[in-house]
Amino acid sequence: MFSRNLNFRIFLLYLFLLWTLISCKLKEDNKLEDMPYQKGTFGYDLTFLKKYDQVILLQDSSGEAQVLVSPKFQGKVFTSTAQGLKGTSFGWINYDLIASGKIMEHMNVYGGEDRYWLGPEGGQYSIFFKPGVEMAFKNWHTPKEIDIESFDLVSSNKKMVSMKKEIHLSNYAHTEFDMRLTRDVRLLENNETEKLLNIGVDPDVKVVAFETKNSLMNTGQNPWNKQNGTLCIWILGMFRPSDKATVVIPYRQGGEERLGKIATADYFGQIPEDRLRIEDGIIYFKADGNHRSKLGVAVKRAKQYAVSYDPLSGSLTIVNYSKPPGASEYINQLWKIQDDPFNGDVVNSYNDGPLEDGTQLGPFYELESSSPAAFLSPGESITHYHRTFHFVGTDDKLSMISEDVLGIDIEKIKTVF
Repeated sequence: MFSRNLNFRIFLLYLFLLWTLISCKLKEDNKLEDMPYQKGTFGYDLTFLKKYDQVILLQDSSGEAQVLVSPKFQGKVFTSTAQGLKGTSFGWINYDLIASGKIMEHMNVYGGEDRYWLGPEGGQYSIFFKPGVEMAFKNWHTPKEIDIESFDLVSSNKKMVSMKKEIHLSNYAHTEFDMRLTRDVRLLENNETEKLLNIGVDPDVKVVAFETKNSLMNTGQNPWNKQNGTLCIWILGMFRPSDKATVVIPYRQGGEERLGKIATADYFGQIPEDRLRIEDGIIYFKADGNHRSKLGVAVKRAKQYAVSYDPLSGSLTIVNYSKPPGASEYINQLWKIQDDPFNGDVVNSYNDGPLEDGTQLGPFYELESSSPAAFLSPGESITHYHRTFHFVGTDDKLSMISEDVLGIDIEKIKTVF
Protein backbone atom coordinates (compact mmCIF):
# COMPACT_ATOMS: atom_id res chain seq x y z
CA MET A 1 0.00 0.00 0.00
CA PHE A 2 2.75 2.44 0.96
CA SER A 3 4.55 1.75 -2.31
CA ARG A 4 1.35 2.34 -4.29
CA ASN A 5 0.69 5.69 -2.53
CA LEU A 6 4.26 6.77 -3.06
CA ASN A 7 4.04 6.01 -6.76
CA PHE A 8 0.76 7.93 -6.95
CA ARG A 9 2.33 10.95 -5.20
CA ILE A 10 5.30 10.84 -7.53
CA PHE A 11 2.90 10.73 -10.46
CA LEU A 12 1.02 13.79 -9.10
CA LEU A 13 4.31 15.62 -8.57
CA TYR A 14 5.30 14.80 -12.13
CA LEU A 15 1.99 16.21 -13.44
CA PHE A 16 2.43 19.34 -11.33
CA LEU A 17 5.96 19.93 -12.65
CA LEU A 18 4.84 19.27 -16.21
CA TRP A 19 1.97 21.74 -15.87
CA THR A 20 4.32 24.33 -14.36
CA LEU A 21 6.68 24.00 -17.32
CA ILE A 22 3.82 24.24 -19.82
CA SER A 23 2.37 27.28 -18.02
CA CYS A 24 5.74 29.06 -18.06
CA LYS A 25 6.11 28.33 -21.76
CA LEU A 26 2.62 29.60 -22.49
CA LYS A 27 3.30 32.77 -20.53
CA GLU A 28 6.54 33.29 -22.45
CA ASP A 29 4.81 32.70 -25.78
CA ASN A 30 1.99 35.06 -24.89
CA LYS A 31 4.04 37.75 -23.17
CA LEU A 32 3.06 40.29 -25.84
CA GLU A 33 -0.62 39.54 -25.26
CA ASP A 34 -0.17 40.31 -21.55
CA MET A 35 0.68 43.93 -22.33
CA PRO A 36 -1.63 46.67 -20.99
CA TYR A 37 -2.30 47.97 -24.54
CA GLN A 38 -4.02 46.29 -27.46
CA LYS A 39 -2.00 45.16 -30.45
CA GLY A 40 -2.04 47.86 -33.11
CA THR A 41 -1.76 50.70 -30.60
CA PHE A 42 1.28 52.89 -30.04
CA GLY A 43 1.44 51.87 -26.38
CA TYR A 44 1.73 48.22 -27.40
CA ASP A 45 4.63 48.97 -29.75
CA LEU A 46 6.38 51.22 -27.24
CA THR A 47 6.14 48.53 -24.55
CA PHE A 48 7.40 45.86 -26.94
CA LEU A 49 10.35 47.85 -28.29
CA LYS A 50 11.50 48.82 -24.81
CA LYS A 51 12.20 45.13 -24.18
CA TYR A 52 14.82 45.07 -26.94
CA ASP A 53 16.02 48.63 -27.40
CA GLN A 54 16.52 51.97 -25.69
CA VAL A 55 14.20 53.77 -28.09
CA ILE A 56 13.96 57.55 -28.00
CA LEU A 57 10.48 59.05 -27.66
CA LEU A 58 9.62 62.37 -29.28
CA GLN A 59 6.30 63.99 -28.33
CA ASP A 60 4.44 67.28 -28.43
CA SER A 61 3.17 69.18 -25.39
CA SER A 62 -0.22 67.43 -25.51
CA GLY A 63 1.36 63.96 -25.45
CA GLU A 64 -0.87 62.85 -28.34
CA ALA A 65 1.63 63.23 -31.19
CA GLN A 66 4.47 60.78 -30.49
CA VAL A 67 7.32 59.34 -32.56
CA LEU A 68 9.68 56.43 -31.74
CA VAL A 69 13.30 56.60 -32.96
CA SER A 70 15.96 53.88 -32.69
CA PRO A 71 19.67 54.55 -33.21
CA LYS A 72 20.30 50.85 -32.50
CA PHE A 73 18.05 49.72 -35.35
CA GLN A 74 19.79 51.71 -38.11
CA GLY A 75 18.41 55.08 -37.06
CA LYS A 76 14.85 54.09 -37.89
CA VAL A 77 11.70 55.92 -37.05
CA PHE A 78 9.90 52.78 -35.95
CA THR A 79 6.40 54.19 -35.59
CA SER A 80 4.25 57.14 -34.59
CA THR A 81 0.79 58.00 -33.32
CA ALA A 82 -1.55 60.99 -33.42
CA GLN A 83 -3.64 59.91 -30.41
CA GLY A 84 -1.29 59.00 -27.60
CA LEU A 85 -0.55 55.55 -26.20
CA LYS A 86 -3.99 54.14 -27.06
CA GLY A 87 -3.94 55.56 -30.57
CA THR A 88 -3.17 53.73 -33.81
CA SER A 89 0.49 52.86 -34.34
CA PHE A 90 1.21 53.71 -37.98
CA GLY A 91 4.53 51.96 -38.61
CA TRP A 92 4.73 48.25 -39.41
CA ILE A 93 6.94 46.33 -36.95
CA ASN A 94 8.21 42.76 -37.30
CA TYR A 95 7.69 41.56 -33.71
CA ASP A 96 8.76 37.98 -34.36
CA LEU A 97 12.10 38.84 -35.95
CA ILE A 98 13.03 41.42 -33.32
CA ALA A 99 12.10 39.06 -30.46
CA SER A 100 14.00 36.14 -32.01
CA GLY A 101 17.36 37.94 -32.19
CA LYS A 102 18.04 36.03 -35.43
CA ILE A 103 19.98 37.44 -38.36
CA MET A 104 18.33 36.71 -41.71
CA GLU A 105 20.22 36.04 -44.93
CA HIS A 106 18.85 38.60 -47.40
CA MET A 107 17.37 41.37 -45.31
CA ASN A 108 16.39 41.85 -41.69
CA VAL A 109 12.91 43.23 -42.10
CA TYR A 110 12.59 44.87 -38.69
CA GLY A 111 10.02 47.36 -39.96
CA GLY A 112 9.79 51.09 -39.35
CA GLU A 113 8.02 53.92 -41.13
CA ASP A 114 11.20 55.78 -42.10
CA ARG A 115 14.53 54.03 -42.63
CA TYR A 116 17.74 55.30 -44.22
CA TRP A 117 18.87 53.11 -47.09
CA LEU A 118 21.25 53.66 -49.98
CA GLY A 119 20.78 52.89 -53.67
CA PRO A 120 21.16 51.55 -56.22
CA GLU A 121 19.51 48.25 -55.44
CA GLY A 122 19.90 46.83 -58.96
CA GLY A 123 21.82 47.60 -62.15
CA GLN A 124 25.49 47.61 -63.03
CA TYR A 125 26.29 49.84 -60.04
CA SER A 126 24.22 47.91 -57.50
CA ILE A 127 25.37 47.65 -53.87
CA PHE A 128 22.94 44.77 -53.17
CA PHE A 129 24.47 42.24 -55.60
CA LYS A 130 28.04 40.98 -55.73
CA PRO A 131 29.93 41.47 -59.01
CA GLY A 132 28.90 39.11 -61.78
CA VAL A 133 25.98 37.32 -60.10
CA GLU A 134 22.49 37.01 -61.55
CA MET A 135 20.19 39.75 -60.23
CA ALA A 136 17.66 37.43 -58.61
CA PHE A 137 16.34 37.23 -55.06
CA LYS A 138 18.64 34.33 -54.16
CA ASN A 139 21.66 36.63 -54.73
CA TRP A 140 20.14 39.81 -53.26
CA HIS A 141 21.69 40.90 -49.95
CA THR A 142 21.17 44.16 -48.09
CA PRO A 143 24.51 45.71 -47.03
CA LYS A 144 24.92 44.97 -43.32
CA GLU A 145 25.77 48.61 -42.59
CA ILE A 146 22.19 49.67 -43.36
CA ASP A 147 20.58 46.37 -42.36
CA ILE A 148 21.82 45.26 -38.93
CA GLU A 149 24.36 47.79 -37.67
CA SER A 150 23.49 50.66 -35.36
CA PHE A 151 23.85 54.39 -35.96
CA ASP A 152 25.81 56.52 -33.50
CA LEU A 153 23.68 58.82 -31.36
CA VAL A 154 24.95 62.41 -31.52
CA SER A 155 22.27 64.20 -29.50
CA SER A 156 18.57 64.11 -28.60
CA ASN A 157 15.81 66.06 -26.90
CA LYS A 158 12.00 65.87 -26.80
CA LYS A 159 11.65 67.14 -30.36
CA MET A 160 14.72 65.89 -32.28
CA VAL A 161 17.29 63.09 -32.55
CA SER A 162 20.63 63.43 -34.41
CA MET A 163 22.64 60.38 -35.55
CA LYS A 164 25.56 59.47 -37.82
CA LYS A 165 27.22 56.43 -39.41
CA GLU A 166 30.59 55.83 -41.11
CA ILE A 167 30.36 53.27 -43.93
CA HIS A 168 32.58 51.51 -46.48
CA LEU A 169 30.89 49.73 -49.42
CA SER A 170 31.71 48.34 -52.85
CA ASN A 171 29.40 47.95 -55.85
CA TYR A 172 28.70 45.55 -58.72
CA ALA A 173 31.39 47.33 -60.78
CA HIS A 174 34.07 46.84 -58.04
CA THR A 175 34.00 50.56 -57.08
CA GLU A 176 34.87 51.32 -53.46
CA PHE A 177 32.99 53.96 -51.46
CA ASP A 178 33.79 55.62 -48.15
CA MET A 179 31.02 57.79 -46.74
CA ARG A 180 29.42 59.39 -43.73
CA LEU A 181 25.66 59.29 -43.22
CA THR A 182 24.05 61.87 -40.94
CA ARG A 183 20.41 61.87 -39.97
CA ASP A 184 18.16 64.19 -37.96
CA VAL A 185 14.64 63.14 -36.99
CA ARG A 186 12.43 66.06 -35.98
CA LEU A 187 8.86 66.19 -34.71
CA LEU A 188 6.85 68.78 -36.66
CA GLU A 189 4.34 71.12 -35.05
CA ASN A 190 0.86 71.50 -36.57
CA ASN A 191 1.59 74.99 -37.90
CA GLU A 192 4.65 73.58 -39.72
CA THR A 193 2.49 70.82 -41.20
CA GLU A 194 0.00 73.34 -42.57
CA LYS A 195 2.78 75.49 -44.00
CA LEU A 196 4.75 72.65 -45.58
CA LEU A 197 1.67 71.14 -47.24
CA ASN A 198 -0.06 74.49 -47.88
CA ILE A 199 -3.26 73.26 -46.27
CA GLY A 200 -5.58 74.01 -43.38
CA VAL A 201 -6.34 71.25 -40.86
CA ASP A 202 -9.65 71.08 -39.02
CA PRO A 203 -9.22 71.17 -35.21
CA ASP A 204 -11.07 67.86 -34.94
CA VAL A 205 -8.42 66.07 -37.03
CA LYS A 206 -5.60 64.47 -35.04
CA VAL A 207 -2.12 64.95 -36.52
CA VAL A 208 1.37 63.54 -36.07
CA ALA A 209 4.17 64.59 -38.42
CA PHE A 210 7.92 64.24 -38.54
CA GLU A 211 10.80 65.11 -40.83
CA THR A 212 14.04 63.26 -41.48
CA LYS A 213 17.00 65.25 -42.77
CA ASN A 214 19.36 62.73 -44.38
CA SER A 215 22.85 63.62 -45.60
CA LEU A 216 25.49 61.64 -47.48
CA MET A 217 29.16 62.73 -47.65
CA ASN A 218 31.98 61.33 -49.77
CA THR A 219 34.75 60.78 -47.21
CA GLY A 220 36.99 58.88 -49.62
CA GLN A 221 39.78 60.06 -51.91
CA ASN A 222 38.06 59.56 -55.29
CA PRO A 223 35.09 61.33 -56.90
CA TRP A 224 31.84 59.44 -57.48
CA ASN A 225 31.01 59.52 -61.20
CA LYS A 226 29.07 57.92 -64.05
CA GLN A 227 31.98 55.78 -65.19
CA ASN A 228 32.37 53.83 -61.94
CA GLY A 229 28.95 54.41 -60.40
CA THR A 230 27.63 56.41 -57.52
CA LEU A 231 25.01 56.24 -54.74
CA CYS A 232 21.77 57.89 -53.73
CA ILE A 233 19.91 58.45 -50.48
CA TRP A 234 16.87 56.19 -50.36
CA ILE A 235 14.21 56.61 -47.67
CA LEU A 236 11.58 53.91 -47.20
CA GLY A 237 8.57 53.82 -44.91
CA MET A 238 6.83 50.56 -43.95
CA PHE A 239 3.16 50.79 -43.01
CA ARG A 240 0.43 48.39 -41.91
CA PRO A 241 -1.55 47.11 -44.90
CA SER A 242 -5.27 46.45 -44.99
CA ASP A 243 -7.70 45.01 -47.53
CA LYS A 244 -9.03 48.50 -48.19
CA ALA A 245 -5.81 50.56 -48.09
CA THR A 246 -4.91 52.45 -51.27
CA VAL A 247 -1.74 54.31 -52.27
CA VAL A 248 -2.34 57.47 -54.30
CA ILE A 249 0.48 59.19 -56.21
CA PRO A 250 -0.13 62.32 -58.29
CA TYR A 251 1.81 62.83 -61.53
CA ARG A 252 2.33 65.58 -64.09
CA GLN A 253 0.17 65.08 -67.16
CA GLY A 254 1.52 65.48 -70.70
CA GLY A 255 2.87 63.54 -73.66
CA GLU A 256 5.50 60.82 -73.30
CA GLU A 257 7.75 62.54 -75.84
CA ARG A 258 8.26 65.40 -73.38
CA LEU A 259 7.75 63.77 -69.96
CA GLY A 260 8.44 60.08 -70.53
CA LYS A 261 6.23 57.20 -69.40
CA ILE A 262 3.86 57.83 -66.51
CA ALA A 263 5.12 55.04 -64.25
CA THR A 264 7.41 52.05 -64.02
CA ALA A 265 5.13 49.18 -63.04
CA ASP A 266 7.21 46.06 -63.72
CA TYR A 267 9.86 45.98 -60.97
CA PHE A 268 8.76 42.46 -59.95
CA GLY A 269 6.62 41.63 -62.95
CA GLN A 270 3.84 43.76 -64.40
CA ILE A 271 1.32 44.91 -61.79
CA PRO A 272 -2.10 43.35 -62.57
CA GLU A 273 -4.81 45.70 -63.84
CA ASP A 274 -7.05 45.07 -60.84
CA ARG A 275 -4.30 46.45 -58.57
CA LEU A 276 -3.24 49.53 -60.51
CA ARG A 277 -5.23 52.35 -62.07
CA ILE A 278 -3.88 55.45 -63.79
CA GLU A 279 -6.25 58.28 -64.67
CA ASP A 280 -6.52 62.08 -64.69
CA GLY A 281 -3.12 62.76 -63.15
CA ILE A 282 -3.46 60.19 -60.35
CA ILE A 283 -1.99 56.70 -59.86
CA TYR A 284 -3.97 54.34 -57.58
CA PHE A 285 -2.24 51.25 -56.20
CA LYS A 286 -3.58 48.56 -53.87
CA ALA A 287 -1.76 48.40 -50.51
CA ASP A 288 -3.16 45.17 -49.09
CA GLY A 289 0.12 43.25 -48.56
CA ASN A 290 -1.13 40.34 -50.68
CA HIS A 291 0.76 40.71 -53.98
CA ARG A 292 4.46 41.54 -54.33
CA SER A 293 4.66 44.50 -56.68
CA LYS A 294 6.24 47.92 -57.00
CA LEU A 295 5.74 51.08 -59.01
CA GLY A 296 7.77 54.22 -59.48
CA VAL A 297 7.48 57.70 -60.96
CA ALA A 298 10.43 59.49 -62.60
CA VAL A 299 11.62 63.05 -62.13
CA LYS A 300 9.66 64.76 -64.92
CA ARG A 301 6.38 63.26 -63.70
CA ALA A 302 6.82 63.30 -59.92
CA LYS A 303 5.01 65.93 -57.83
CA GLN A 304 6.78 65.47 -54.46
CA TYR A 305 3.89 63.60 -52.82
CA ALA A 306 2.93 60.01 -52.09
CA VAL A 307 -0.32 59.42 -50.22
CA SER A 308 -2.17 56.49 -48.70
CA TYR A 309 -5.66 56.18 -47.26
CA ASP A 310 -6.96 53.41 -44.99
CA PRO A 311 -10.68 53.51 -44.15
CA LEU A 312 -10.24 50.83 -41.49
CA SER A 313 -8.11 53.13 -39.33
CA GLY A 314 -9.69 56.34 -40.61
CA SER A 315 -6.28 57.71 -41.50
CA LEU A 316 -4.72 59.64 -44.36
CA THR A 317 -0.91 59.52 -44.72
CA ILE A 318 1.04 61.99 -46.82
CA VAL A 319 4.75 61.70 -47.63
CA ASN A 320 6.46 64.83 -48.92
CA TYR A 321 10.10 64.84 -50.02
CA SER A 322 12.74 67.22 -51.39
CA LYS A 323 13.25 67.38 -55.15
CA PRO A 324 15.95 69.93 -56.00
CA PRO A 325 15.14 72.31 -58.88
CA GLY A 326 16.99 71.27 -61.99
CA ALA A 327 17.86 67.79 -60.71
CA SER A 328 17.44 65.38 -63.62
CA GLU A 329 19.56 62.29 -62.93
CA TYR A 330 18.17 59.71 -60.53
CA ILE A 331 19.54 56.18 -60.23
CA ASN A 332 17.66 53.40 -62.00
CA GLN A 333 17.25 50.62 -59.42
CA LEU A 334 15.71 47.87 -61.59
CA TRP A 335 17.27 44.42 -61.15
CA LYS A 336 19.04 44.25 -64.53
CA ILE A 337 21.94 45.74 -66.46
CA GLN A 338 20.57 49.01 -67.81
CA ASP A 339 21.05 51.09 -70.93
CA ASP A 340 20.46 54.31 -68.97
CA PRO A 341 21.42 53.74 -65.30
CA PHE A 342 20.77 57.36 -64.32
CA ASN A 343 17.18 57.59 -65.54
CA GLY A 344 15.41 56.21 -62.50
CA ASP A 345 12.49 56.99 -60.23
CA VAL A 346 12.11 59.70 -57.60
CA VAL A 347 9.15 58.22 -55.72
CA ASN A 348 8.12 54.59 -55.31
CA SER A 349 5.53 52.44 -53.61
CA TYR A 350 5.99 48.76 -52.80
CA ASN A 351 3.24 46.32 -51.86
CA ASP A 352 4.50 43.19 -50.16
CA GLY A 353 3.31 39.69 -51.01
CA PRO A 354 4.41 36.06 -51.13
CA LEU A 355 7.76 35.23 -52.75
CA GLU A 356 8.18 32.38 -55.21
CA ASP A 357 8.80 29.89 -52.39
CA GLY A 358 5.62 30.96 -50.59
CA THR A 359 7.36 32.86 -47.77
CA GLN A 360 6.77 36.55 -47.19
CA LEU A 361 8.84 39.42 -45.83
CA GLY A 362 5.85 41.19 -44.27
CA PRO A 363 3.07 41.88 -44.99
CA PHE A 364 3.43 45.65 -45.29
CA TYR A 365 3.39 48.37 -47.91
CA GLU A 366 5.95 51.11 -48.47
CA LEU A 367 6.12 54.76 -49.51
CA GLU A 368 9.63 55.66 -50.69
CA SER A 369 11.60 58.62 -52.00
CA SER A 370 15.13 59.02 -53.38
CA SER A 371 17.68 61.78 -53.75
CA PRO A 372 19.32 62.60 -57.09
CA ALA A 373 22.41 60.59 -58.01
CA ALA A 374 25.23 61.73 -55.70
CA PHE A 375 28.04 62.79 -58.03
CA LEU A 376 30.29 63.95 -55.20
CA SER A 377 33.93 64.95 -55.03
CA PRO A 378 35.83 64.11 -51.82
CA GLY A 379 34.40 66.15 -48.96
CA GLU A 380 31.17 67.03 -50.76
CA SER A 381 27.70 65.99 -49.54
CA ILE A 382 24.03 65.98 -50.50
CA THR A 383 20.95 66.21 -48.28
CA HIS A 384 17.51 64.70 -48.78
CA TYR A 385 14.38 65.55 -46.76
CA HIS A 386 11.59 63.03 -46.27
CA ARG A 387 8.49 64.07 -44.29
CA THR A 388 5.63 61.89 -43.08
CA PHE A 389 2.25 63.29 -42.04
CA HIS A 390 -0.58 61.22 -40.53
CA PHE A 391 -4.11 62.60 -40.21
CA VAL A 392 -6.89 60.81 -38.30
CA GLY A 393 -10.50 61.93 -38.63
CA THR A 394 -13.82 61.51 -40.37
CA ASP A 395 -13.93 61.15 -44.15
CA ASP A 396 -15.37 64.63 -44.67
CA LYS A 397 -12.54 66.21 -42.65
CA LEU A 398 -9.88 64.12 -44.41
CA SER A 399 -11.42 64.98 -47.78
CA MET A 400 -10.61 68.64 -47.20
CA ILE A 401 -6.92 67.65 -46.96
CA SER A 402 -6.90 65.21 -49.90
CA GLU A 403 -8.65 67.75 -52.12
CA ASP A 404 -6.01 70.37 -51.31
CA VAL A 405 -3.08 67.99 -51.93
CA LEU A 406 -4.44 65.67 -54.63
CA GLY A 407 -7.49 67.41 -56.07
CA ILE A 408 -9.74 64.44 -55.24
CA ASP A 409 -11.91 63.55 -52.26
CA ILE A 410 -11.81 60.51 -50.01
CA GLU A 411 -14.88 58.97 -51.63
CA LYS A 412 -13.01 58.74 -54.94
CA ILE A 413 -10.10 56.92 -53.27
CA LYS A 414 -12.47 54.53 -51.46
CA THR A 415 -14.29 53.49 -54.64
CA VAL A 416 -11.50 53.23 -57.19
CA PHE A 417 -10.97 49.47 -56.60
